[in-house]
Amino acid sequence: MTARVTRSAQESHRRTPGLDALGLAPEHAVHWNLRPAGLYEHAARRGEGVITEGGAFCAVTSPHTGRSPNDKFIVRDAVSEAEVWWGHVNQAMTDQHFERLRADVVRHLNGQELFVRDLFAGADPNHRIAIRFVTPNAWHALFVYNMFLRPTASDLTGFAPAWQVLHAPELHADSAVHGTNSTTFIVISFARRTILIGGTRYAGEMKKSIFSILNYLLPKRGVLSMHCSANLGEAGDVALFFGLSGTGKTTLSADAERALIGDDEHGWSDHGVFNVEGGCYAKVIRLSREGEPEIYATTRMFGTVLENVVVDPETRAIDLESAAITENTRASYPIHFIPKHVAGGMAGHPSHIVFLTCDAYGIMPPIARLSPAQAMYHFLSGYTAKVAGTERGVTEPKAVFSACFGAPFLPLHPNAYAALLGEKMARHGVQGWLVNTGWSGGPSGVGQRMRLGLTRAMVRAALAGKLDRIPTAAEPVFGLEVPLQVPGVPEDVLLPRATWHDAAAYDAQATKLVQMFRDNFTQFQDQVHAAVREAGPSR
Repeated sequence: MTARVTRSAQESHRRTPGLDALGLAPEHAVHWNLRPAGLYEHAARRGEGVITEGGAFCAVTSPHTGRSPNDKFIVRDAVSEAEVWWGHVNQAMTDQHFERLRADVVRHLNGQELFVRDLFAGADPNHRIAIRFVTPNAWHALFVYNMFLRPTASDLTGFAPAWQVLHAPELHADSAVHGTNSTTFIVISFARRTILIGGTRYAGEMKKSIFSILNYLLPKRGVLSMHCSANLGEAGDVALFFGLSGTGKTTLSADAERALIGDDEHGWSDHGVFNVEGGCYAKVIRLSREGEPEIYATTRMFGTVLENVVVDPETRAIDLESAAITENTRASYPIHFIPKHVAGGMAGHPSHIVFLTCDAYGIMPPIARLSPAQAMYHFLSGYTAKVAGTERGVTEPKAVFSACFGAPFLPLHPNAYAALLGEKMARHGVQGWLVNTGWSGGPSGVGQRMRLGLTRAMVRAALAGKLDRIPTAAEPVFGLEVPLQVPGVPEDVLLPRATWHDAAAYDAQATKLVQMFRDNFTQFQDQVHAAVREAGPSR
């Protein structure tokens, strides 16, 4: 049977070479490069989700409502063998298992209605890669359309993908046959420049798989790939925000006083910072119009994709307060939905780098200046803490250490990224900061979480240079340089120990956290400069 191909009315480009190069011979309709309105129509027709009251499209991805890190693999072959950081982060798959899995993915997709989307990753033309996504779901095609850089009609003429993603969310792997750990799989083959994703509808796997390959490709060119958000001040100053999920990376970078470069993934080349993506992927659980107006507004826009947000079946109103499906509710939208953004996604070298942690133990200061060695230490540590009750079995705060604030996406050893960061920070005179968006006055359940307004005030003051000549004090646990005055912030919240009613309890908790840091850093201590080793806890 000959595949039927549809195009949007706005697309006048010729069809790019067919899917036969990928081994695909589709038996049903193939829709090439449809725009959002067309994808909405197909998603609604196919019952893939619902159109909400405000105009966003909402899909439910249960039972997978987050990434599946234990199901991610890299094909171990002559290309990857000597370079990949093999271990629990990068699990190996044999070439034979990959070929069997790929054949089954192709067979599965051949029996589906397909949506093809051609896109770019990397705003800098010198470091851009062309990617072809093939998926059986219209809403997943809309998701990648939002998240990556959208080619022009002329770009699509003769579009030649360097990488391809074969997305089969309803196909379940067989561990005995395919060498997987479960029915879910995210597999990267650098030799074949192919990504296979299946057994999960969670769209974040599509986004993060591309970041993973860039984390392999860009450092080879001397470009630091970074799991961070970035924004631009009116004076042309660039700030980077590193942080794990829930630390405020997206929220703090979407600042009405600064222009957003991007909210999650960037490269830092010899020419400056560039966004890897063309969209944002924000957590929206308990999002408020008052606290995060720019992001809140996107949840009511046509073109936004909502994941796992509760929707009233009658009114189609969304409930951002509800975690009935998951705490990890998400919104995907093009970056131009944020009014103040940097068109083109490129800017100069950063002046400031902010490492964000959500310390649920209440030990880290709300803001501290970092020396170069301390910046390297905390970059490699990548610390945050999960709050009790957010995951099954978590009854008290749980420390999380993720190297370079993005270990699950690092094919190379963390030292490869740390070395690039240290060299670039030194060359461009970048100031590092540590900001705790977590608890003060005690751990979670005892103290209070730092108010977003106060954190914003501290970050704005730091980026504006208002803390450069403020008196400081070294806090006793990590030896961090804490400013004693910040405009608009009560002085009694700046030094953590003073915020606790029971100083002895603070000391006991601090001792536990220090040991966690030291235990984690043993994996790096023999491979870093002595100054970096000594930049850790001071007690």
